[in-house]
Amino acid sequence: MSTANEPNKPVVKRRRRKSTGSKKNHYFTQEHEDAIVSYARTTCNRKRTELYVDWIGPAFNEMVDKIVFTYKFTNLPNIDYLRDECKVWLMTILDKYDPSKGHKAFSYFSVITKNWFIHKVKRQQKRNKREVDFDNVSKLYEEEYLSTTESYVSDREENEFWKCFYKEMQSWDSSQMKDNDLRVYKAVLILFESQDDIEIFNKKAIYLYLREITNLNTKQIVNSLKKFRKKYSNFRDEWEAGKI
Repeated sequence: MSTANEPNKPVVKRRRRKSTGSKKNHYFTQEHEDAIVSYARTTCNRKRTELYVDWIGPAFNEMVDKIVFTYKFTNLPNIDYLRDECKVWLMTILDKYDPSKGHKAFSYFSVITKNWFIHKVKRQQKRNKREVDFDNVSKLYEEEYLSTTESYVSDREENEFWKCFYKEMQSWDSSQMKDNDLRVYKAVLILFESQDDIEIFNKKAIYLYLREITNLNTKQIVNSLKKFRKKYSNFRDEWEAGKI
């Protein structure tokens, strides 16, 4: 009996492995990672369509659904519509994924998906604040429109500052930078360039993006940023003094 059963055991295990890695399991496996890398590296529309339909689309569907439930985005109105909208959006930015950066596709797309929904939450919160009774309209007008002129000007100035600082960073001589410093420098430029596609809400989120792009740990990133801090401080001082 034992000799008859022994050859059957590995056969059963192999079948289970096959089913786990098959398309029926729509979550991220190595096959899904490879499919996204192949998608990023080919320019053939037919090949891209096959990869998306067979592998990437199903993986994105389950990833979005899990993130929605895990972070309780189900409380958003029209969540089913938003879920579909997010999946379409992911498809449109697929070609922006760069496998040469060293970060996993799963981590990359999970982070930007979560932040996409956070952005929707913030927009909904702003919308809720505007939905007030008619009796409060005059008060709202006074508080939100008449008293926010200074805030609006301040926001415009801040945006202008970061645009100028981005141009300043582009002019830095990167030829003498050490490897880690160069990685962080390029990653910061990527964040500036991708600000319309990703949402950065806090310091932790910035470090998360930098870790994903550079493949460095937080300590290494902080050490490199410290070297850039003096240039940033000098630029800020000149900006505030009206020299720029």
